[in-house]
Amino acid sequence: MELRNLGRSGIQVGPLALGGNVFGWTADEAASFRVLDAFVDAGLNLIDTADAYSTWAPGNKGGESETIIGRWLKRSGKRDRVVVATKVGWEMPGRPQRKDLSPAWIREEVENSLRRLQVEVIDLYQSHHDDLETPQEETLAAHAELIKAGKVRAIGASNFSAERLASALKISAEKGLPRYETMQPHYNLYDRSGYEGPLEDLCRREGIGVITYFSLASGFLSGKYRSEADLSKSARGGGMKDRLNPRGLRILDALDRVAGAHGVRPATVALAWLIARPGITAPIASATSPEQLEDQIAATRLTLAADEIRLLDEAGK
Repeated sequence: MELRNLGRSGIQVGPLALGGNVFGWTADEAASFRVLDAFVDAGLNLIDTADAYSTWAPGNKGGESETIIGRWLKRSGKRDRVVVATKVGWEMPGRPQRKDLSPAWIREEVENSLRRLQVEVIDLYQSHHDDLETPQEETLAAHAELIKAGKVRAIGASNFSAERLASALKISAEKGLPRYETMQPHYNLYDRSGYEGPLEDLCRREGIGVITYFSLASGFLSGKYRSEADLSKSARGGGMKDRLNPRGLRILDALDRVAGAHGVRPATVALAWLIARPGITAPIASATSPEQLEDQIAATRLTLAADEIRLLDEAGK
């Protein structure tokens, strides 16, 4: 399996990341274990989660995904085969109303994440959302403490603007603090404007590893939703209505054409497009079964021709 660098951290990962947002939500513990086993046994290694996953599910308080991953790590004995990435900074229900990157919150939450994950060190610890109230130097200094203490290997950012990521990188360089080695943007063949442009240029210029989320546009790029009649197929279906426009249908048509040529599914092509894009380290995709995961893993084996990439690029503009 091809390995790619996570920025300048020295950590190497496969070209596809497994999203843990469904663990403890649409995938129970047994199903999550099967998916995790299948992912690692396929030669892939980057598992992405967050302390707040999956607070949106009824009855959840946050930490469910990390807890399931931690139990799997203990049961499977595969800790040395995976890169564990988690995040901090999202509001946790039932806890004091905190949604920030203050040093106090980071110090508290990293201990909770370590305990739930049952690991001694988190490979990639990411700031889940930007925090305009806490000085960036304080946040980066708190991360530096964790790295010095051996609790974190590298740090990353998620949902930062190009301006704020550039500011953080400048502070790191000037103050001798660890820098964000990765960026996690909302990016896929349909949703492109938030990443392409200044943020993409910055990440490529600075050698920042890019790990995309919503890589399949919440399932739209799987081809599951073709008309309003399909919107009832899942709990996420209602959110697909706005994508059923000429541009969205044009993207699905291009995915169908390329998928048909290779005998794969549209989701495989959509992920392969991301994997092939310069500057992208690994798209994140989640799965609730090994069967669903197989279509995603197939993207790591699919090489798109230049004319196929152009077709997809043009369809998505």
